[in-house]
Amino acid sequence: MFQGSMPALVTPFKNGSVDVDALKSLVDWQIESGSAALVPVGTTGESPTLSHQEHEMVIDEVVKAAAGRVPVIAGAGSNNTDEGIRFIQFAEKVGADAALVVTPYYNKPTQEGLYQHYKAMHDAADLPIIIYNIPGRSSVDMSVETMARLAELPRIIGVKDATADLSRVPKQRMSCGKEFVQLSGEDATALGFNAHGGQGCISVTANVAPALCAEMQAATLRGDYQTALEITDRLMPLHIAIFMEPGLAGAKYGLSLLGRCSNEIRLPLTEVSEPTKAAIKDAMVHAGLLN
Repeated sequence: MFQGSMPALVTPFKNGSVDVDALKSLVDWQIESGSAALVPVGTTGESPTLSHQEHEMVIDEVVKAAAGRVPVIAGAGSNNTDEGIRFIQFAEKVGADAALVVTPYYNKPTQEGLYQHYKAMHDAADLPIIIYNIPGRSSVDMSVETMARLAELPRIIGVKDATADLSRVPKQRMSCGKEFVQLSGEDATALGFNAHGGQGCISVTANVAPALCAEMQAATLRGDYQTALEITDRLMPLHIAIFMEPGLAGAKYGLSLLGRCSNEIRLPLTEVSEPTKAAIKDAMVHAGLLN
């Protein structure tokens, strides 16, 4: 079920509130462009600055707008286990297909703490769980050994790996099994990730370039790495430009250039600077997304 290009959806705002109409429109555009699944209210969806009610509303609206056309992997991460349980139970109730659960940030739990956090969420709902390992933001790296322990639980089905360490893919495959779903969480190395045995990418860039990201992923999955490389050459400047500042801010600016949503972001993040705006615009022209 989970392979290919999966946008980590931004949460559009209008005058300080969630822009539900723009969100629904983004869902339709992503599906029409070939995205294989949708991932609302991950960190790219500004989950840290959404209220609990907003977080749940976004999941509900995306599930309803997707209407079964593609799977919805709901963000249910938190550094508070009880809060994570609330989100995963809500996602299950409204019909999400899986949950994306980031390693708890700031707290810096031990490997045993990580195991117990995920086990508690696993035991609290019947949704499949994808681990989100992003040590650069959460300040904790889930070891391959801990991941292998978690993979023994029936509903821990895979990982979004944002370590940018491509050697982790075969290590995790050997430890967690070939059925364990490995998704890249780092756009710039997504091609190499699949070459090492990955099955897809939960992507920030796919917010702005969904069709190209979908085509690149489809090419790798059929073993056509020459086509995938050509598409990656078109996308690489955009990968770089979007992440010159926090990626969600770059993605929202790119979407604003396409008329898809506003450039509005919640503090403490801010809109990207003028030099970054210029780089994103140039990269979108290079990719053929703008004239």
